[in-house]
Amino acid sequence: MQTPPATPVRTPVEASAETSVETRGLEPVPDGERTGRVRELVPTWVAANISVLLLTMGAGLVIFNKLNIWQVLVVAIAAPVASYGLVGLISIAGKRGGAPGMALSRAVFGQRGNLFPGALIWVARWGWETINAVSGAFAMLTVLDLLFGVEKNTALIVVTLVLFVGCTFLVSGLGISALRACSTWSTYLFGAFSVLVLGYLVVESDWSAVFDKPAGSTAMMIAGIGTIAAGGISWVPSGPDFTRYLPRTASAKGMVGATIGGAAVVVIPMVLMGAVMAVGTPDLATAQDPVSFIGNLLPAWIAVPYLLIALVGMLLINSMSMYSAGFTAQTLGIKVPRAAAVSVNAVISLVFGFLLMVVATSFFGSFISFLTLLAVAFSAWIGVFGVDMLRRTSYDGAALLDTTRTSAYWYRGGYAWQAMTAWGLALVVGLLFTKVDWFGGPLAGTWIGRNGLGWAAGIVTSGLLYAVLPRAAAPAAPAAGAGEPELAGAAGSLSN
Repeated sequence: MQTPPATPVRTPVEASAETSVETRGLEPVPDGERTGRVRELVPTWVAANISVLLLTMGAGLVIFNKLNIWQVLVVAIAAPVASYGLVGLISIAGKRGGAPGMALSRAVFGQRGNLFPGALIWVARWGWETINAVSGAFAMLTVLDLLFGVEKNTALIVVTLVLFVGCTFLVSGLGISALRACSTWSTYLFGAFSVLVLGYLVVESDWSAVFDKPAGSTAMMIAGIGTIAAGGISWVPSGPDFTRYLPRTASAKGMVGATIGGAAVVVIPMVLMGAVMAVGTPDLATAQDPVSFIGNLLPAWIAVPYLLIALVGMLLINSMSMYSAGFTAQTLGIKVPRAAAVSVNAVISLVFGFLLMVVATSFFGSFISFLTLLAVAFSAWIGVFGVDMLRRTSYDGAALLDTTRTSAYWYRGGYAWQAMTAWGLALVVGLLFTKVDWFGGPLAGTWIGRNGLGWAAGIVTSGLLYAVLPRAAAPAAPAAGAGEPELAGAAGSLSN
């Protein structure tokens, strides 16, 4: 994305705000329609983290990782800075190219080569959307229990799951304007009730038990950072999806700052509140339901509205994920509109969500294993794409959409072998250092493995390999606008 037009023109989507359906797919957004503002990224990434799962994960740091409150504070600060810092940096590609992240990825891996990381990322999104759908359904069930004393059963599980996924499909299908509007309002409401919950915990918690807990190991603290950061890492390829409507002159520093700030303002207090709640939830390790403990710890007059607002937040998270997944499906050659492509993920969420709610014996164990593998799956792509961003300042929009041999991004046989080699080897390296409940790499017992840094090993490996390998034949440069000085010279602020 480069120089803005003299007279900005509002997009058809923005003209009627949330009532319109976005019809734009993979094609780059024209300069005349790039009327977004950097500050709009703040509620976007606030909404991406409005999930009661952060409370569960904060509690897990105390119960499973054996951390004390001060170590949890370090984790809560470091995780969003590291993960959403990556999201913000990669999202700069969105304003440069005006296209979704996985469409821009074609310029890195080649038109055919991009199918491999694209397919892996698409499949990984199934799991993330399933986890959120299950959490949303459990939140509904908890509210029904608190208000009407209705106990969950298989039929009710199916109904709540279908209702949640259906609402997610509706919002994600509407497009970027609907997501922006919902994100803004949910940010205000969730923030207000979070302050209320925090006040209740301040008054009612056993603070002597909280502060007297002994410190855990440094390895468990580092591993905790990776666990919390995994959620943010999963958003990295989607970063450009939400910045492609920004003008080319948008501040790169402001984009990174808004992304980190929007996430951190939710992640830090939520993780800390979960850690405090953990004093009263020692049985969380064996719980199949990750949400009901909130109803047990908070009075109904707080728990019910809080869970309802959090339910909207989880719906938004899934809507944002499905919104990006629609683009990913299109890059894989699925010849349907983006809104229709979203339906594939919706169906998958229903099927896997039912299995997790009815068949799985431990939600938390499955969740942590999934997060760990999710971070590894995304890390190999991040390293390659990030290094490529350092080398280029613009993208050829026509070449991104041209999937034939005439594309400037066809390279050799449709593959950029340098990117493919770095990505594939880094994926293997990351798995070698990774251990979950049902899988353990042969190097998981090393320092890197014990500290849960398989994902970091993947990023470093892919980035270094791609940096030292010979560069692919340079594609033809687009006729318009060169690059911009980006982070080195951007005087960014959230007021853009």
